[in-house]
Amino acid sequence: MNLTGLTEAVERRPKAAFAAFLLVHGVVWTALPALLYVNLPLDLIEALLYGREWQLGYDKLPPLPWWMVEVAYRTFGVDAAYYALAQIVVIVAFVAVWQTARPLVGATGALVAILIIDGLHYFNFTAAKFNHDVIQLPFWALAGFAFHAALRRGRLGHWIVLGIALGLALWAKYFVVVLAAPLALFMLIDPEARRRLAGPGPWIAVAVALIVTSPHIVWLLQHDFLPFHYAQARAVPARGPSDYLLHPAQFAGGQLFALVPSLLIAGPLVWPKPPRTELEARRPTADAFDRRIVALLAFGPATALLALTLLTGRGTVTFWGYPLWLFLGLWIVLFAPSGLDRTRLAWIGGLWAAAFTMLAVAFVADYTVLPDFDHRYRAAFFPGDELSAAVTQRYEQATGRKPAYVIASMWIGGNIAHYSPQRPQPRVLIDGLPQRAPWIDLADLYARGAVLVWTDSDPRVVPPAFAAVAPGVTPREPFDLPLYRGGGIVRFGWTILPAQSS
Repeated sequence: MNLTGLTEAVERRPKAAFAAFLLVHGVVWTALPALLYVNLPLDLIEALLYGREWQLGYDKLPPLPWWMVEVAYRTFGVDAAYYALAQIVVIVAFVAVWQTARPLVGATGALVAILIIDGLHYFNFTAAKFNHDVIQLPFWALAGFAFHAALRRGRLGHWIVLGIALGLALWAKYFVVVLAAPLALFMLIDPEARRRLAGPGPWIAVAVALIVTSPHIVWLLQHDFLPFHYAQARAVPARGPSDYLLHPAQFAGGQLFALVPSLLIAGPLVWPKPPRTELEARRPTADAFDRRIVALLAFGPATALLALTLLTGRGTVTFWGYPLWLFLGLWIVLFAPSGLDRTRLAWIGGLWAAAFTMLAVAFVADYTVLPDFDHRYRAAFFPGDELSAAVTQRYEQATGRKPAYVIASMWIGGNIAHYSPQRPQPRVLIDGLPQRAPWIDLADLYARGAVLVWTDSDPRVVPPAFAAVAPGVTPREPFDLPLYRGGGIVRFGWTILPAQSS
C-alpha cells in the first residue's frame, strides 16, 4: 500500500489505525530493552528490592510502582515483563488522552494528538526504565479525561473517577500536587467551572481522593513525612538570587529540547499556512469552555511547576517532565489554524514514522555501537548475575551456608539479591543503615550473619556506615568483574559478618 492509500485507510478507519499504532508502539518498546539490556536498570533493581517488602511507605518515594514490579516478578519472573509493564502503562495513558480528544477533534484528530506526543522520549526511549515517573502517566491522563468529562457532563461517575485517579497518582508520586493545584485553581477562577462547586461532584471527588490516599497519608504522619526529606535533597536549594531565574530556565530549556520531535511532527498543522477561505470555512469542534479546559491540561501543571521553582529558587530534574505534556498534542490539534486534510495527515504520519524510527535506532545504537566508543557507564551492562554468583560462592566457601543478608548499597545489594538463585533471596540492609530498611530484624541478621559488599570507597577498608552495624569485621581480598560492554571493570570490596550464637 502506497502513502496515499495508507492515508486514506487511516481516514476511513482511525480507530483501527490507533489500535495498530498502540500495538507497534508496545511491541517495539518492549522488545528493544528486552533484547539489549543484559542487566536490569537501576530503577527496576530498586523496585525489586523495595517491592518485595510490601510496605505502605518507604524512605524515598510512594510504593505503588514497586508493588507493581513485584507483582510482575511473582507472576512472570522474566525481565521482559517489566518492560511490557512500562508500555502497558504508557498505552493506558494514550487511551485516556484519545478518549478525551475524540469528542473534541474527531477520531482522526485524536490519533494525530497521540502521534504528536509520541515524539517525546518519555513515552518510548526512557519509559523502559519503569519507575515513579512512568507510573504517573495513566493516572494523570485519566484525571484529565475525568476532569473534562465531569465539567462538561456533570456526571457523578466522572467525579468519582477523578478522585480515584488523583488518589492513585499520589500513591505513584507526590508530584501530583502540580496537577491537583491547577485543577483546583481553575475550579475557583473559571466562571463556568465554578458553577459546578454548587453541586456534590467536586466534593465527592475530593472525598474519594482522600479515601484512596488515606493509608499512605497515615503512614506519612506516623513516619514524620520521611520521603519528603529525599524529595528536598533532589531539589537543589537556591544558592543565590540568580538561581530563582536560572533553575526555571534550565527546566524550561530541557523540556523544550525534549519536545523538538513532537513539535516537528505537529509542523504540518501550522505550515504551510492555510488560505483564508479554509480558515473561514473551518468550523470549531469545541466551544470556548472546552478550549480553556484543554489549555489548562496542556500547560497548567508545567506552569505550576515553573511558578513553584520561581518562588523557591530550587533546582528541578528534567525527568519531572514525564506527565506534563500528555495533552499538548490535543491542544495543538484543537488550536491549529488548518484542518486535517489528506496531505497534512500524510506529512504528520511520515514525520511521526521518521521520529519513531530515529528514536528506535538511537536506542539500538546506544546499547550496541556507542559503548565501544564512549565507554560510558551503563547500568544495563553491569555484571549483576556474575556479582551475585561470586559473592554467594565466596560466602558459602567461608561459612558453609548461603547468605541470608547482604549489607550493601541499594544497587549492589539489589543486584546480589535479584540475581541470586536461592529462595528466599537474601535480604538487603541498604547502605548499612537500619532506618533505610526498618523491616530488617537486626537480631535475626546478627544470628544468621551477612555478607558486606561495596564499590564506592577503598575496597580494603570497610565503609564507616557498614562498620557501625558490623563492628570488628575485616575486609577480605577484593575482586574485579568486567562490565558486559564498554570495557569497564568494577572492583568490589567485601567481607563477612559471622553468625553470632547470641
